[in-house]
Amino acid sequence: MSKIIKEKLIEEKLKEKGLSMYEGDDNALAKLQNHYEFELTDSYNKTPDYSIYAETTADGYEVFIATSGDGRNICINEDVYYYDSDLAQALYDAMFDYNELIYVDDLGAYYVQDAIEQAWESFIADMIDEVENELIEQGYKQEKELI
Repeated sequence: MSKIIKEKLIEEKLKEKGLSMYEGDDNALAKLQNHYEFELTDSYNKTPDYSIYAETTADGYEVFIATSGDGRNICINEDVYYYDSDLAQALYDAMFDYNELIYVDDLGAYYVQDAIEQAWESFIADMIDEVENELIEQGYKQEKELI
């Protein structure tokens, strides 16, 4: 009888790594920062590799900047957003683009939580793939391979 990879087995292996594909994690940000080697901060005391912050235009409108570096070299066409709802994708991308220090002026903003949730889902998917590959190396078979 061959050994078959099932969800229950994957979950057990993830639990051994302190993860779960079913449960959220209160330490998701810390685990993401550790795994992908970045720091998300709202403290502007170092030179960040990526920055997201609000600015006010000359005529009083609020716009949002998401740019590489500390914001000194902004490209209007690429780095300026009218709506903060577009910032979740920019932050998500920054987390995976080898930025060691990411400055966000409001860590409590909903787009930050959206980006963290999206990054967590990607991280768990990657960890599931890693566990499956480890099991295959140990002689397990995918259920679909047996059909």
